[in-house]
Order: sequence, then structure tokens, then C-alpha cells
Amino acid sequence: MSTKRLSALLPSPGLLALALIPLGFLTLFYFYPLFEIFKLSLFPGGRFAADGLRPLLEKTYYLRVLWFTIWQATVSTLGALALGLPAAYIFARYRFPGKSLFRALTTLPFVMPTVVVATAFTALLGPRGVLNEALMQAFGLDAPPIALQGTIWIILLAHIFYNTSVIIRMVGGFWANLDPRLGAAAATLGAGPWARFRHITAPLLLPAIIAASLLVFLFNFTSFGVILILGGPGFATLEVEIYRSAVRLFNLPVAAVLALVQMAFTLTLMAIYTRLQARLTTRLDFRPGEHTQKWPRTLGERIYVYGVLAILGVFLLSPLAALVWRSFSLGGEFGIQHYQNLFVNRTGSIFFVTPIEAVRNSLGFAAVTVLFSLLIGVSSAYLLAGNDRRKRGCLSSILDPIFMLPLGTSAVTLGFGYIVALDEPPLNLRTSLLIIPIAHTLIAFPFVLRALLPILRGMNPNLREAASSLGASPRRVLRHVDLPILARALVVGVIFAFTISMGEFGATLLISRPQFPTLPVAIYRFLGQPGLSNYGQALALSVILLLTTAVGFLAIENLRYGDIGEF
Repeated sequence: MSTKRLSALLPSPGLLALALIPLGFLTLFYFYPLFEIFKLSLFPGGRFAADGLRPLLEKTYYLRVLWFTIWQATVSTLGALALGLPAAYIFARYRFPGKSLFRALTTLPFVMPTVVVATAFTALLGPRGVLNEALMQAFGLDAPPIALQGTIWIILLAHIFYNTSVIIRMVGGFWANLDPRLGAAAATLGAGPWARFRHITAPLLLPAIIAASLLVFLFNFTSFGVILILGGPGFATLEVEIYRSAVRLFNLPVAAVLALVQMAFTLTLMAIYTRLQARLTTRLDFRPGEHTQKWPRTLGERIYVYGVLAILGVFLLSPLAALVWRSFSLGGEFGIQHYQNLFVNRTGSIFFVTPIEAVRNSLGFAAVTVLFSLLIGVSSAYLLAGNDRRKRGCLSSILDPIFMLPLGTSAVTLGFGYIVALDEPPLNLRTSLLIIPIAHTLIAFPFVLRALLPILRGMNPNLREAASSLGASPRRVLRHVDLPILARALVVGVIFAFTISMGEFGATLLISRPQFPTLPVAIYRFLGQPGLSNYGQALALSVILLLTTAVGFLAIENLRYGDIGEF
């Protein structure tokens, strides 16, 4: 390759300067903490030592934790497929009244913070839940007939509830655009409905089903809040065991080894995901969804469509409805007393943190997270969407996967990395309030990037060139050309970052200071304390977080440029 051609492919000084913002942030707050975990696991004294791996091999407890992590993730994924695939077919092939609203409502559980999902299931199925209370009153029972709290069944139900919408959106979106002429051609050759599905539809859907299943498995594999709150001390995934070893037992070497094992599994799953996508993707002639959908005409179609929708609606919306209802009705009197208690210092101590202060803390951390996420997300998006296609392709192939790495790493592992890495100068941030929005930004900025990148790549470069040729400075081009086009995507990115920060639980539980709890941390603490008042305040805080997330999600759905976007 000639020197001239090589220099054409190299990034310009401006792009290199722009790259310093996201790459510097990732180096300090992602790669360095993970490196410290690796060093603590295998190089505890500066030299290689395999002693840290011995507990995993010698104690069957850790093998049982690993087996349970894999087992529950597999069963939860199969459950999400069993409920999600029939619903995906309905959304892909049928029209029905209120379809857009119902689609948004079925997606709502997935965007809920894990503490809200766990609290919602306790409000529905717990000892003091809506169902148990109704059954006790109806049949005059003295004890709750449904005893699912602290069992594997409520964990599996919560995981299926949480991830069914992933199957519906990923598989249903692909299914809706499959060309129906393929099936019609097979029908003219004598193939029946089952034969057409088996030999045409199912093979074409296989890449989408596998991709969605792997993502759901990964979410279940790294489950934390659902296991910690609903499972109690009897169940632990790798994620939960990392937290218990680091915070409750303060056994940092064992926590580091477990984090290393989890990262190895996660990276392996991501590698399998990308390889299967590359091997199974087939060139297809897609058609718009409106051309492939029909109204249910026969009685059988109507029973199937509306029956599945009824089951789906009850399963996905009843826990959230029970949460809201229970927050007002707990204690036998319908009212807002549990919301009023959020403002009350019941101890009279100046050191007591009222629950409403957790709301203020979360709002403050979310505001800082939004600023950080915009700075890093916007710079990353402009870096990957550079004007020069050759340079853009080279940069994207290298940097794009790097920017998405935080989404493939568990939040608890990141929080643990901050504990072991950010406790010495010059990065002595372990006791700083800044560490929380930094951790939240690491999780949030990829969402800002994915919201902006399709719009930037789709912009007509002639607009910028025309403005520049008329004498506009780069700042004026940014202000008068880019910003009006990017405005809605920027708002979507802001909402993403805000809601993610408000609901983040795993990393925050490890690194937050007791006097500055966030909303999810406060909910977890109240759920762990006895008494009706504590449980009522946990419900009230969960409803506040539920409404915040729901409003943010509905705003994102309305602000999208059609279906443009990568989330």
C-alpha cells in the first residue's frame, strides 16, 4: 500500500482529538477497573498465582452457583420464547384495534428497573400481595394460599415477564417484513400450512429467534435484582454471589475470580451471538409490514389473536397494576399515607435520610449522567459518522464494538471493579459522589450513541458543504444545520440516559454511600426491613420509579424518526 493511500485511510487530527473523549473515559472507567479485577484474581502479589481459582474447584458451592445461573437462564429463556413467539406472530401478521398502544404496553416491562419488577411481583404474588389477599377474603383463609416468595417459580415468572418483549420486538419485527409470496408459491405447489411453516418460515426466522434467545439468556445469566429480592438467601447467580462476596463477606479475591468467570461467559456468549448472526443471515426480499398484515376474519383467527393478547396483557400488566393498587391500599385503608410517609423523619435523628431524599439524589445523579452521556455519546457518534467513508468504515469496524462493550458487562462487575480500582490517587473516587454518575454514564452513553448514529449517518453531507460554501463557520453549521436535524434524537438520548440512571441498581448498590441512597437502593432497603410502613414506602417509591420510566419510554416511542434507531 502506498504512503499516500495509507495516509488517506488514517484518521485526521480532528478525529483523533474527538476520539480522546470516549476512549479516555473507557480507558479510565472501564478497562482499568476490569484490569484490576484480572490482576486481583490471577496476580494478587504481582506474580501469577492460581490460588484464587482453588475455591471454585474445591468448594462445590460455587459450582452449584454456576450451574444454577446457567439452569435458570435457560429455563427463563424457554419460557419467554413460549409466550413471546405466539405474540410475535400476532403482531407480525395481524391488524387489530389499539395495536400500537398494546405493542408499547407489552414493551413496558422490559424497560422497567429490576427493583420495580421485583417489587411488582411481591405486590401481586407475595404474602401480602393482591392475589393472596383476595383469595383469603374470598375463602376465609387464615394464611396466604400462594407461597411463591423465595422460590424458583417467582424468579422464573419475573424473568419471563421481563424478557418476553425482547422476543416480541426482535422476532415480530423480522417476521412482519418477510415476503408472503414465498409461502404463497409453496401453497400453489401443494404445501400445507404446517409444511410451509416448517420448510420456509421457520428457517427464515431462525437467525432472529437465535439472536433474541441469546440476548434473553444473557440478561437472565446476569440477573441480579430479581434474584436478590425475590429469591432471598436461598438462591444466587454469579452476579449475586459477586455482590455477597465483595460487600457482605468482604472476600475480594473470591469476588474477583467470580467476576472473571462471569466476564469469560459473557464474552463467549457475545462471540457466539455475532458468529451465529454472520453464518445464519440470509439475503431476503423484505416487504413493508402493512403489506403482509391482515385483519382476523375467521372465528378461529379471532379466538387465537384476542386470546393470546388477553393472556399476554394479563401476565405483563397485572404485576404493574398490582404495584400501583397496593401502594394505595396496603394496610386496609385506601389513601396516600405511604406517599406522605416518604417525607417523614420517623427517627427524629439528623442522620436519618428520608425516602424523598433518595428521589432527590437520583434526580441529581441522573442530571449529571445526562451531561456526561451527551458529551461522550455525541463525540462518539460524530467520530463513527465521519464524512470520509473510507476512514469512517475503518474507524467503525474498530471503535464501534469497543463503545458497546459496557452493555455486555454486568453492572455488578463494573461496580466491583470501581471498589478495587478507584481507591488510590490520582483516581481516589471510591468515597466521591461523582463515582455514581460515572458508573451510570458507562451504561447510558451507548444508548445515546445508538440514538444519534443512524441520524448522523443518514444526513446529507451536501447540507453542511452548502452552508460552509456560504461562509458559515463550523460552529454555525453545527448550530443551524446539525442541531435542527438531531434535535429529536438528542432528546431521545437524554431520556435514555435519564431513565437508565434513575433505575440502575447493580453497580449503585456496591458503590453508593449510605447517606446518599438512590431510588432503587432505598427500595431495596425498605423491602429488607420488617413492618407494614417500610413495605408501603417501598411500594410508593417503586410507583414513582415506574411512572418515571414509563413516561420516559412513551416519550422515546413518540420521538423516534419512525423506526429509525438501533434500540
